[in-house]
Amino acid sequence: MIFGKEKVLKDSIINIGKKLYELRLVVARSGNLSCRINENNILITATGSSLGNLTHDDIIKVDLANQEDIKNPRLTSEFPLHGLVYKSLPTRVIIHCHPTLVNAYFAVYSNLKALTFETKFYLGNLPVVEQDTPSITKPQLVTDALKVSNLVVVKNHGVVSIADKFSDALYLVESLEEAVKVAAVARLFKKDILDDLDKEIKENFLQDTAYLMFSRGHIQAIVDLVNKDEFIAKKGAESDLTLNLAIKLDGQDKVYKFNFEKGRIINLEFDEDAPFVISAPGDIWELIFLGKLDPFVAVTQGKMKLKGELGKLSRWYVPFSRLFELFKQVKIK
Repeated sequence: MIFGKEKVLKDSIINIGKKLYELRLVVARSGNLSCRINENNILITATGSSLGNLTHDDIIKVDLANQEDIKNPRLTSEFPLHGLVYKSLPTRVIIHCHPTLVNAYFAVYSNLKALTFETKFYLGNLPVVEQDTPSITKPQLVTDALKVSNLVVVKNHGVVSIADKFSDALYLVESLEEAVKVAAVARLFKKDILDDLDKEIKENFLQDTAYLMFSRGHIQAIVDLVNKDEFIAKKGAESDLTLNLAIKLDGQDKVYKFNFEKGRIINLEFDEDAPFVISAPGDIWELIFLGKLDPFVAVTQGKMKLKGELGKLSRWYVPFSRLFELFKQVKIK
């Protein structure tokens, strides 16, 4: 009986995965799905699986109380979220996906502009949870929001939708994607329909002085910006950003070591004796300083070399992301 039930549930996960992929609400290997078997057991899509092409082997059974199950190497990094939701709420299914329009909208806007009665009726005041890392590392915030609404936006990441059946969870995601599309089209007819959006996305990077890339003046200007930035100071203190990080221009004798203490750069040195050293040729550094290439992406794609463990460095993802934003505020020539 249990085997038959699990097969039916796996089939439903496979079907909803295909539907999400067909609607382009997921791409490649993004997103994850799960459903409840009983009070203690769930089925969840394995890490690295493509929701549009799932097989039964891509769906694993997890006993929420079994430590060995929880240590399964195939378990998605989003399992802590799924597990906490099932422990905290009576929901039976969870869809976590990354809709393109929703992600684009909430990357620059914090509230849903509800322009239709359907949006107001079915979605209401949609909770938006701040997200600091590539995976959801604060599942309690999402779970608390799900107690208010069955659909939650995780800023810069995607959405989490819960229901008693997959079709209902999917309808919520579809409704939100459509609401964002309506807002975008409405703005074509009346530009100020999202006037606050314009305020949030406008940034002034005007600066008179331009520096030779990787010159002492260039790097010192970055240090000055970092030490004046309230966001880095706040997040650096919260995450105890205390370490030595060096940046190196390959092919030239140019190395700068930032000595961070609680988010502030207390000293700038000129050697690569540091636990973390990021190096790249000039053309890559130019893209970095112009804001056209994210250093984290550059490292994972092999465009930059990192001495040290990326996993350890990523604990400071938030303040470092802001640091990289400040890079492009210093003009280079």
